[in-house]
Amino acid sequence: MSGYEVEHGIQPQPQDQQPRRRPDLTTFFATLDHVDTSGARQPQNTHALPMPRDISAAFRNLANAYEMMRSSDGHVEPSDSSDELLGRLVESLMESAEHPPPEVQGVSDEYIEQLERVPKKKLRENMSCPICGNAFLEDSHPLVVKLPCQGEHAFDLECIQPWIKLNPTCPMDRQQLIKKKTVPPPPPDEEDGEYDEMFG
Repeated sequence: MSGYEVEHGIQPQPQDQQPRRRPDLTTFFATLDHVDTSGARQPQNTHALPMPRDISAAFRNLANAYEMMRSSDGHVEPSDSSDELLGRLVESLMESAEHPPPEVQGVSDEYIEQLERVPKKKLRENMSCPICGNAFLEDSHPLVVKLPCQGEHAFDLECIQPWIKLNPTCPMDRQQLIKKKTVPPPPPDEEDGEYDEMFG
């Protein structure tokens, strides 16, 4: 019985020329569903907070996935810069897993949908994803997004989406992508003033 490549007339690439595979992130996204309170996912009870163990698990799952990307399994070795960046991201994620924040501060799904897409014709041969290290043009249908940070850094959407769902910062320069929520002061209670006048 012949393999897929033979049946479809595809010349298999040598092991050292194959792009690194990205890890399966289904466990991460399943965990994220329990803790994501951004955008349209806001809970009905505005005071509801996710369990710290679930938040910790989301950070730990992404750290493990990025660590798998660092230790490539026989595929192309990552560039030194992507390996260094992944190391910093894993360290940051593990720190957040050890000391989870009260809630996940990442961006909403709506924010991700509005990120600027980089058309394939604007991509050059030497451009690669800073996270996975794969050249954008190795993919026949690259889905590359540009973050609205000062450096306008570009990433494979599949690589950057999990990071910005947990951290609303560019992984390269750590610039905040969204403004922090500020709770407005409560409006002055007019009824108290009227009450005081009548019975004061």
